[in-house]
Amino acid sequence: MAGLAGCGDGRDTAGPPRGATSAATGTVTVFAAASLTESFTRIGKDFEAANPGVTVRFNFAGSSALATQITQGAPADLFASAAPKNMRTVVDAGEGDGSPATFVKNQLVIAVPKSNPKGIAALPDLARPGTKVALCVEQVPCGAAAVTALATAQVPITPVTLEQDVKAALSKVKLGEVDAALVYRTDAQAAPDDVIGVEFAESSSAVNEYPIIVLKNAPNRPGARAFVAHVRSDQGMAVLTGAGFQAP
Repeated sequence: MAGLAGCGDGRDTAGPPRGATSAATGTVTVFAAASLTESFTRIGKDFEAANPGVTVRFNFAGSSALATQITQGAPADLFASAAPKNMRTVVDAGEGDGSPATFVKNQLVIAVPKSNPKGIAALPDLARPGTKVALCVEQVPCGAAAVTALATAQVPITPVTLEQDVKAALSKVKLGEVDAALVYRTDAQAAPDDVIGVEFAESSSAVNEYPIIVLKNAPNRPGARAFVAHVRSDQGMAVLTGAGFQAP
């Protein structure tokens, strides 16, 4: 299992989407999609500040890997997925407490180095000979979205690498190992010193919805419900939309 980092259920009863955070205690363990790393880390610190003595621990990874960990018994209080498909894996296994709630949406962009030496301006540019492209594996949400967008645009691409999560795909651009990668808008926005995000129209065909849910066997169910309420509060949503996520 990926390392855990310190920093209500999925029904509307998990907590109001607006308003103050409920009092919480103890440690809250959050399994969250890799694309939520920066935003949830900030939200986690805000949550700890609002609830003195609470510790938020994160496990950030690809949503499919997290779903597998949860169904195999990994201890966690809540799960935030980058797509409904991976959430269904958890819910269908009987691991959810209630129904998941969509809290944000996200779209793909083409991440290129700031200098953009290949002059990439649109999706078809990725198919030019000699252009090295990184994609996520299709099992994770960023990879599934890329497959949909490429099919919509009818652009055939043979990636030079397939990565297990969106952060790994982005790192290939940052390290200069590829000319471009299809990543979320939020991930490109989080790395302004290294990359720029090239918008493309076909990304609208592959918008990812992010659901969140408290887990049935959550060791700290009250803390998990309070964290979900904080994510969906005005303060939490301000962090998320400021990072480039879209309101549901």
